[in-house]
Amino acid sequence: MNRASRNFLSDWWWTVDRASAITVLLLIGIGLMLAVAASPAASGGPMTEGNFYFALKQGIFAAIAIAILFGTSLLKPDDVRRLATVVYALAVLGSILVLFVGTRTLGAKRWLDLGVFTLQPSEFLKPAFAVLAAAILANTQTTRLSKPVQVLLLLAPAVGVLMLQPDVGQTFLLVLLCVAMLYFAGLSYKWMGIMGGGAAALAGIAIWKFQHVQHRVLQFFHPTEKGLQVDRSLQAFQHGGVLGVGPGAGTVKYRLPDVHSDFIYAVAGEEFGLIVCGAIVILFCFLTVRLMLKAANARETFLQLAAAGLATVLALQAFINMAVAMNMMPAKGMTLPFISAGGSSLFAVALTMGFILALGRQRPQVELREGFGKGVRP
Repeated sequence: MNRASRNFLSDWWWTVDRASAITVLLLIGIGLMLAVAASPAASGGPMTEGNFYFALKQGIFAAIAIAILFGTSLLKPDDVRRLATVVYALAVLGSILVLFVGTRTLGAKRWLDLGVFTLQPSEFLKPAFAVLAAAILANTQTTRLSKPVQVLLLLAPAVGVLMLQPDVGQTFLLVLLCVAMLYFAGLSYKWMGIMGGGAAALAGIAIWKFQHVQHRVLQFFHPTEKGLQVDRSLQAFQHGGVLGVGPGAGTVKYRLPDVHSDFIYAVAGEEFGLIVCGAIVILFCFLTVRLMLKAANARETFLQLAAAGLATVLALQAFINMAVAMNMMPAKGMTLPFISAGGSSLFAVALTMGFILALGRQRPQVELREGFGKGVRP
């Protein structure tokens, strides 16, 4: 790992954004710690303690996710574009396939049962869309359709199939990502108004058409009534206080549904208290600011837009998950990046971070050293 070493791993280490990579590894480590804490509750019941099955699965998923992150971080920008195209096409096709052969859970079809684990194809739409939208917006060639129209046409099949599942949370996040990408590209106020009106109309349709969405929204705005999950989540934070009750000593988690996935942040609040919850927020804030600054300093428009879009989707998903757990937003059924249990979510965010690291690598320095090693004068 010495800077002067001439080997594959050394070249990667000294050209990648090490601070961001280390931050992600810390978040994955916290996720494994919380998986151990939540697994007995997730695999057991209100009156019975389970086992560490989910923690073991999460450990395996984390190892695969790190491999995905490392592998994609080695790609060149053109390779990132190509891979994003393939991933987006497969994610859309997989999301359509879910409608016919998917596993129905709580009235929604979002998962494909692969035997070993269940795959949620829609998770991979977000990183792929960010890269492809950046490629469209950075294209300097004259086309018949305007760039915003092309981006909206790219978004349309994903939104359509997500609303059919239905997965309002993922739709909401994907639309926000689209608006952010167009904003980064300098979209006119006219188009921003159109996008805002379209997003509001889509939200209205979701509330009108889907009873569970209507129930969650009305419940959120009710002055006293809270949903079961949110109520138990708030109890967990209250029970934990500043320092927490200690690892494994939580009791509210045994009565909290989705404790290992959507509400893993509540486990952190109960067993490790405000300190660890604050540390998670700080890590996400540092990662977001770091990635945004790196994106702003990129030399090419495509690299700027893609990196900013990928960072945005990570930040939005983290904010939404933590906000729901603390009753600051209606429930969305969204995981906490790098921390919540589940293979699909972890693999997708690893792909997202791998894309960011690949786009931000200091490639000119690598090429300079390779040329110098072949006798080319620097």
